[in-house]
Amino acid sequence: MEGLNLQKNKSEKYHNILTSAGAVFAEHGFYKATISQIAAQAGVADGTLYLYFKNKDDLLYQFISFKTEVVFEKMNTAVEKGKTAEEKLRNLICCHLKEFQNDKNMAIIFQSEVRYLRDIQSQIKDISKMYLDLLSDIIELGQIEGSMRHDLFVGLVKRYILGAVEGVIRTWVSADGRYDLVSMADPLVDLYLTGVRGR
Repeated sequence: MEGLNLQKNKSEKYHNILTSAGAVFAEHGFYKATISQIAAQAGVADGTLYLYFKNKDDLLYQFISFKTEVVFEKMNTAVEKGKTAEEKLRNLICCHLKEFQNDKNMAIIFQSEVRYLRDIQSQIKDISKMYLDLLSDIIELGQIEGSMRHDLFVGLVKRYILGAVEGVIRTWVSADGRYDLVSMADPLVDLYLTGVRGR
């Protein structure tokens, strides 16, 4: 029983430190953030962080890994709820925007910090690949259904979609989250599906 409580406390402290690190990285930037600031935010001694993390880089790496796992689980669930390719695409984009809107610190770190840190570029490539694979499945389903063109260059289309979503999130972060990010989901999907050409 004592072991279970110890494990629970460790898990709670671990996630508290991760959350605190996210807040500090988002506010100060990765390079300016310090272990002392993160420890103070978490309400623990500096040395306590080293019981769970090797260093500041490891903290960022584990923050990204944890957030990615949580968000992708929700994205997969959202996609599975859709019956058609269009529904799956709408669910994916809506979930993506909702998760980032609900965790502004994560949005800031992914959009403003992560892209410029070479040490975790391979991790970012893995995240992008998972997202692009989801989009490939949706596009291929749309082609089977006949709701999406068969002459699409799938590699280009899925990168266009991901790039547009990231651009919308980046703009929202720059605007300090002053508007409803999720409200951009349907207009984005409508743009993907109908384009900008007049009839």
